[in-house]
Amino acid sequence: MNYKMIGKILSPLLLIEVAFMVPALALCLYDGSRAAARGFIIAMIATVVVSGILHLLTKNAPAGFYAREGLVLTGLTWIVMSILGCLPFCISGEIPSFIDALFEMVSGFTTTGSSILPEVESLSRGILYWRSFSHWVGGMGVLVFLMAIVPLSGKNEGFTLHILRAESPGPSVGKLVPRMKNTARILYWLYVALTVLDFLFLMLGGMPWFEALCHAFGTAGTGGFGVKNDSFGSYSPYLVNVTTVFMLLFGVNFSCYYLLLLKRFRDVFSDEELRTYIGIVVGSTVLITLGIKGLYPTLGEAIRHAAFQVGSIISTTGYGTTNTDLWPPFVKALMLFLMICGASAGSTGGGMKVARIILAMKALRRNIHENLHPSEVSRVRFNKAPVDERVIKNLNGYLVAYFTIIILSVIVVSLDGFSVETNISAVLATFNNIGPGFDAVGATSNFGAYGTLSKLVFIADMLAGRLEIFPILILASRSTWTRR
Repeated sequence: MNYKMIGKILSPLLLIEVAFMVPALALCLYDGSRAAARGFIIAMIATVVVSGILHLLTKNAPAGFYAREGLVLTGLTWIVMSILGCLPFCISGEIPSFIDALFEMVSGFTTTGSSILPEVESLSRGILYWRSFSHWVGGMGVLVFLMAIVPLSGKNEGFTLHILRAESPGPSVGKLVPRMKNTARILYWLYVALTVLDFLFLMLGGMPWFEALCHAFGTAGTGGFGVKNDSFGSYSPYLVNVTTVFMLLFGVNFSCYYLLLLKRFRDVFSDEELRTYIGIVVGSTVLITLGIKGLYPTLGEAIRHAAFQVGSIISTTGYGTTNTDLWPPFVKALMLFLMICGASAGSTGGGMKVARIILAMKALRRNIHENLHPSEVSRVRFNKAPVDERVIKNLNGYLVAYFTIIILSVIVVSLDGFSVETNISAVLATFNNIGPGFDAVGATSNFGAYGTLSKLVFIADMLAGRLEIFPILILASRSTWTRR
């Protein structure tokens, strides 16, 4: 394990986090929020000190960076940045408990949107901005951002490939262009462009600039932190519809947008994952509309709430327009499926990913076929191309880890005495980076009533879910730290 190289890369990442805090500090100073400003100043100083120490300790780092280092670096980066990033919450006194502040920050960076806060409108604008901006940072990944702007790897293309694969959501990550650094730049330009477009459409609908900015950050990162206690409940139908569209757009694999820029329309529209994603969205919207139409005065309003909620859950954004705890059990069951399903691989969304579900179903069908015809050898195909058996092997490992973590997490958090519906939905909401669950953690509630142990479990689940499980499991593995 090349510990010094890991520390050498982590050092500039922490300086980037300091730079990200500057606009929040400026807002605090402009608004006269002294406690919040003091929190950001102390947090920035502490982060610079940690970065400086890492730099001094790793100046002479030996060359060599492989898959194991990439996974460890990814996990450590998100943990360290979350710990330092939560300091403004604590020091300002707006979230006095360190565990609660860490929960909120991890929820922000992992684009989960679950919160321990009973209400948010009393928070200073600087703190609200930092919460929402953390979604935007975590959506595409801070390591991808670093690769896009800083020439760390020189000619070592494997370096950037290991990092991109460790941080990007989905069963596999490939290159859009020959150089991975250029791939990272393309991804971020697309990300920035869609964010700006969302912000402009929200402004056109009359949303104040600060709220539009925070919601654009939250929508782009598929996060879900809002600036109002009712999330999107008090906004106009136009703003709800705009956000529905952009939540769904950010749930699409960004490779599709790059292919659209290249005018390769046939490749986009023949993509299996995209077609399945659209089919799930349309089918779920229709079914939920039929299930809730009696709860709203007009069919149009029912469709609007159904489409928004489908977009919010399948993209794992977590915004809300209404109290979904009042919806029928069938609709809630469908929403639980959407929580597990999640968005597309290569998007900013969480969940299992549509691509994995497609591959799992195809692998199951192949197993049934091989049991019926033992002499035949068949391959799983995706977008008409054969899938490497290592991908299927990794998928099987992922599924085992996925459901094992969910089961263990539900058992542990059940010690707090909440209902089964609350506990299962809370674990699914945090592990799949959704945000709110049902019952005691529903759209009108929060996670604040859970105990410290449960909050630590949720923090671990949020990190594991955002980082596709393995970087966190590798950090916890003794063999990772054993010299060979």
